[in-house]
Amino acid sequence: MDRGYRASVAQRGVDRGIDVQVVQKDPGLKGFHPTLRWPVERTFGWLMLHRRLVRDYETLPERSRTMIHWAMIDNMSRRITGETIQTWRDEPANSGAPPQI
Repeated sequence: MDRGYRASVAQRGVDRGIDVQVVQKDPGLKGFHPTLRWPVERTFGWLMLHRRLVRDYETLPERSRTMIHWAMIDNMSRRITGETIQTWRDEPANSGAPPQI
């Protein structure tokens, strides 16, 4: 978080009853070390795999919430079953077979 916004974001959280925790990098550490925000960013990445959530198409917050629930249900069911989806980054496994959807 940009230092200029740190106090205002924390104050907004307090005003709304939200506990805001500012995570800072330890100045003595060198290289990559994951912080507490990584799980949140990873979750946002999972959500962006679902087309309707890439852009803000929904007008009602309830509808957006429903779409997020569907996306996470899809994500969890794929992880449980071991099923994977082909992305634009993947090479086709068999060029003669239709893509898995």
